[in-house]
Amino acid sequence: MSDLQELRTLVARHTGTKRSATVQTRIPGLVVSAAHSPTEPIHHVFEPFFVLVAQGGKHLILGDKTYRYGSGEYLVVSVDLPTSTHVESATATDPCLSVGLMLKPAAVAGLLLEIAGNVPPVATLDRPGLGISKAPPELLDAVLRLLRLLDHADDAPVLAPLIEREILWRLLNGPQGGMLRQIGLADSRLAQIGRTIRWLRAHYAETPHIEALATMASMSVSAFHRHFRAITTMTPVQYQKQVRLQEARVRLLARQDDVASVGFAVGYNSPSQFSREYLRFYGVPPGKDATHLRGVART
Repeated sequence: MSDLQELRTLVARHTGTKRSATVQTRIPGLVVSAAHSPTEPIHHVFEPFFVLVAQGGKHLILGDKTYRYGSGEYLVVSVDLPTSTHVESATATDPCLSVGLMLKPAAVAGLLLEIAGNVPPVATLDRPGLGISKAPPELLDAVLRLLRLLDHADDAPVLAPLIEREILWRLLNGPQGGMLRQIGLADSRLAQIGRTIRWLRAHYAETPHIEALATMASMSVSAFHRHFRAITTMTPVQYQKQVRLQEARVRLLARQDDVASVGFAVGYNSPSQFSREYLRFYGVPPGKDATHLRGVART
């Protein structure tokens, strides 16, 4: 049995028999996911994350860019990004199966300190804060050994951190290594833009002031605009709008609040503007979307 085949077997077993399931395993930060049919687009904010697809295919949209990745390929997300994702290749007999692992900036930084001088220098990052590559055998082997620990509860607390470090090492030395290294460097362009992204996520209902965000990033306004757009594929205002609308959708699903109240809560001053932008982004009015989402959640 190849590493990829064994990965498929383990992911399928640990996700159970549901048609679509994402399971947080007993190893912190490690999730396994299965979908037995194509899914509707899911809008959410991707935090720094590593995803390896063992079978099937996924589709991701960031701003105006589209990414596809499938069996034997991995995705690295280096900064909080509002995306639309869905499974596009899955059947009952050949489900989409994947493994995900949170990327911790402190772990990346600690590894960089230990191996200073043994990895290529970090180049200026002027591309989106995510990338897709084919997984080499060494990376597949490390991910497989991490999944095997799910069946060895006594070994996992000791061995899982060691294997996670190995996975980081493989990623640092792979095609997405330059982007990943920026996660652990406090003075990198990615870290500077990351500070403003975290502010926008935490203060999505407030009006952003570009000059203040640029100061937060220790950049001029023009440099801040350029780097923010390069990493997120959108302007700060567009980024905040997506975060607002995603938060609004969560509120509509979780509570029975009226549409106008949700719009005001996420920062809109006009119910008509909120409904108009929601319709433009999701393709359906907020009230109708909320009814649909609650119906799906009950099934």
